[in-house]
Amino acid sequence: MSLEENLKTLQDRHEELGALMSTGELSAVDFQRMSKEYANLSPMVEAIVELGKVRDDLEGAQSMLAEAAGDPEMRELAQAEVQDLKGQLPELERNIQVLLLPKDEADDKNAILEVRAGTGGDEAALFAADLMRMYQRFAEREGWKFELMEVNETGIGGYKEATAEISGRAVFAKLKFESGVHRVQRVPETESGGRIHTSAATVAELPEAEDIDIQIRTEDLRIDTYRAQGAGGQHVNTTDSAVRIVHEPSGIVVQCQDGRSQHKNKEKALTMLRTKLYDHQRQELDRERAQSRKGQVGSGDRSERIRTYNFPQGRVTDHRINLTLHKLDRVLEGELDELIEALRSEDQAARLAELT
Repeated sequence: MSLEENLKTLQDRHEELGALMSTGELSAVDFQRMSKEYANLSPMVEAIVELGKVRDDLEGAQSMLAEAAGDPEMRELAQAEVQDLKGQLPELERNIQVLLLPKDEADDKNAILEVRAGTGGDEAALFAADLMRMYQRFAEREGWKFELMEVNETGIGGYKEATAEISGRAVFAKLKFESGVHRVQRVPETESGGRIHTSAATVAELPEAEDIDIQIRTEDLRIDTYRAQGAGGQHVNTTDSAVRIVHEPSGIVVQCQDGRSQHKNKEKALTMLRTKLYDHQRQELDRERAQSRKGQVGSGDRSERIRTYNFPQGRVTDHRINLTLHKLDRVLEGELDELIEALRSEDQAARLAELT
């Protein structure tokens, strides 16, 4: 099927879905399914309509140019319009190509964020806490819900490890390239000699799995309850509200102690477990795809160093795309849009190159 035939098929399907949904005869399940498909097709149809309009306008301008041979003023106007419309075509066509790229089924999902201190002791833990706050502020800017699920504090404001759930529109699509090793270069407050130290923390962004994605057998689980503890070992409360779940076939262990309700902590822990099992499946598929890919943003390996935050120079550098921004303070306040859009554009370019 040619590209034009493919675009016509998509337009026809969009119209068909609109007509079916307007009948009022669909079941709630069918209506929900078709609504989602209709919404997914709408940006593509809008792009096709816009491209068709520019092509029609170009044809009209070229006809006007051909008819204006004896009128220099009209010919100049027609030539300018032809050049303007021709200049719009490549971007419109590329936009359609991007929309036609296979969609990551996880893009619309919520995300589980994990941040762990790496090399660097207390300074690494303080940096891990900085990163968690950075993502919380970004979530607030996006209008997403950010909820801490598990925090292992150091007692001086640092995080040995922390887990959060981020809910909202297209969360994973925007945060999927944040996974990897983040490095910080700065002078610790405890450093009397003013020497710059290098520390690191690992970030993992996992698409949150739903019941339909991963089925978990009760007999495969070992569930323990215990009293939640805060920094320094003190008890947060006096009931066994914290929950630890071991998935015995895989050996994956998850725990949640953020809430005071054992039932809610168990629900959150099961969500984390489903997410880790779903992510394991995706990682396996990604490894298979990577063998045949010509290009990709980074290796996808979460042990890969992806970004450096240099405090003395006030800069952030993403090593995968060689992008440096001299606005470290604003990035740590959650202004991640420029980094995220650059990474998504690079990924789109790499995937488009695979099709040529």
